[in-house]
Amino acid sequence: MATKITGNKAAKSSSSVLSSDSAGKASKSAAGSALSQVVPPKATSAKAATAASAVLRDGRTSAASKSAAGSALAQRAGIKKK
Repeated sequence: MATKITGNKAAKSSSSVLSSDSAGKASKSAAGSALSQVVPPKATSAKAATAASAVLRDGRTSAASKSAAGSALAQRAGIKKK
């Protein structure tokens, strides 16, 4: 499990992304994932991590969206090797 939790600044950014009418599906997915981790012990799922990665690569997304996506990716659980 991830040991990091979403900080206050990232939580506020995530909240604004979720309430925004102009935010895209991937941005809202990353924001939701980040907000769900304000209190541990949850970790970002693979699906949410993929959406967060897409948000960070997209040049059209807002700073708030990128903050939420970064927070979600920082809380991605380590991948176990076989």
